[in-house]
Amino acid sequence: FKKGAKSVLDGKVKYGKEYDTKEWKPENANSNMEAAITALGKDKIDGVYSANDGMAGGIITALKAAGLNPLPPVTGQDAELAGVQRIVTGEQFMSVYKSYPAEGIVAAEMAVALAKGDKLDSIATSKVDNASQKGIPTVLVPVVSLTKDNIKDTVIKDGIY
Repeated sequence: FKKGAKSVLDGKVKYGKEYDTKEWKPENANSNMEAAITALGKDKIDGVYSANDGMAGGIITALKAAGLNPLPPVTGQDAELAGVQRIVTGEQFMSVYKSYPAEGIVAAEMAVALAKGDKLDSIATSKVDNASQKGIPTVLVPVVSLTKDNIKDTVIKDGIY
C-alpha cells in the first residue's frame, strides 16, 4: 500500500511525517498522529493518508483531541462501517472501496474453473507478478474513492450497508 500510494503522491505532496503503523492498529495510529501533531504543530497538517479505515479512526481521534476544527481531510480504505459513518458525518474525507460482490463473483468463477481443471485464460483479464511467481492470472476489480457523494451508488447499491 505504501509503495502504491507513494508512487502517486511523491513529487505532488510534501510529507510532514511518515509512520509505518505497528500492526495497523487504530491505537498505534492514534499515537503516531499525536507524535506528528507534537512535531509539526496542529496548524501544519493539511491532510492525512491512512492505509485503512481503522487507522483513520485512530488518527481522527488524535486530531479531534488536539482541537483541529475543521478536521483536515483523512483518507482510509476498505469501506468499513465506522469509516463510512465518519464519511457521512464529515469526519473522514474518503475510503477506498473495492466492490466485494464483484470480487466474490470473480473469485467463485476462478475457483470453479480451477476445480474443473480449466485454465483461467477465459476469466483472467490480466496477469500480475508477486515475489515468488510471475504471470499470475488476475482480474483487477476497479476501485472507487468512496465519498459522501457516492455512498448510495456504491456500498448501499451493492448491499454492503
